[in-house]
Amino acid sequence: MATIKDVAKAAGVSVATVSRVVNKSPKASKAAITSVNAAMKQLSYRPNANARALVNQSTNTIGVMVGDVADPFFGGLIKAVDSVAQANKKHLLIGNGYHDAKIEKEALELLINNRCDSLVIHSKGLSNQELIQFAEEVPGLVLINRHIPEIADRCIALDNQHGAELATRYLLEQGHQHIAYINSSHDIDDSHDRKAGYLHALTRNNITPNQDYMIAAQPTDEGGEMGMNTLLSRNLPITAVVCYNDYMAAGALSALEKNNITVPSEISLMGFDNGLIAKYLHPKLSTIDYPIQHMAKQAAELSLALAKGDNSDIKGQIFEGTLVERLSVKQQ
Repeated sequence: MATIKDVAKAAGVSVATVSRVVNKSPKASKAAITSVNAAMKQLSYRPNANARALVNQSTNTIGVMVGDVADPFFGGLIKAVDSVAQANKKHLLIGNGYHDAKIEKEALELLINNRCDSLVIHSKGLSNQELIQFAEEVPGLVLINRHIPEIADRCIALDNQHGAELATRYLLEQGHQHIAYINSSHDIDDSHDRKAGYLHALTRNNITPNQDYMIAAQPTDEGGEMGMNTLLSRNLPITAVVCYNDYMAAGALSALEKNNITVPSEISLMGFDNGLIAKYLHPKLSTIDYPIQHMAKQAAELSLALAKGDNSDIKGQIFEGTLVERLSVKQQ
């Protein structure tokens, strides 16, 4: 990893000059700014966040990075963090990562460069090592919906495998044997873990998983509808479907309605997240409750405590989802 001395050498200036450029000192000349920025880009150098904070002082701002603010799931997360920010007289600065490593890194660096000493980060694109490095630089950085063993005390996560296994096991307990799964096509741990939970529930009940019963699509209502239509085209004796999230379940429900297949009398349906949409579908959707707002509140409180150097009782934690029984599942 490049150091400030490496940058100074590459730019042909002193370490003090690099420091002035990094900290946006008015004493830095235009020539110095140009040469130092070019050297930092060439060496992929990013100033240590702690060092910047010592010079600039931190702001009363909590930084939050999510996948996409347009997603209601992340809306709930942000609202919960904001409630903690308001209670502590702090403001919120928000970045989108879109589950893309490059965009996530840029968003995270922007939050750090804006002197957010508390950070609640939802990252699916960056590697464990990259996030560990960021965590080493920013004491107040907390990960949400991600568990990295090396920094487990700064991770607030959900056991996604347990949640999907719980959903599938519930259907099995209702007598269903031919259970399909509509997964997210995103290459992230959530989709891998939830599929693993579905598979584990089947194998524990002596049912050999069949790839024909599984489909992946965009984790939206359109993706769920497409996935359900694909499953129906395979002419399988499906009696129940587990969906990656509630929006995919809503799309699956729409596809079933268009094919004159009633839920739950002909096919039962399970969602995941227990978002607002779940209780307003018809029939109301049975699902797995994802306590994202409670988790986000805890993540924000932990972040503030860590930023202040307060070794309080708030620690990293892995949550478990709970079953919410409504009207979209019928006993066989």
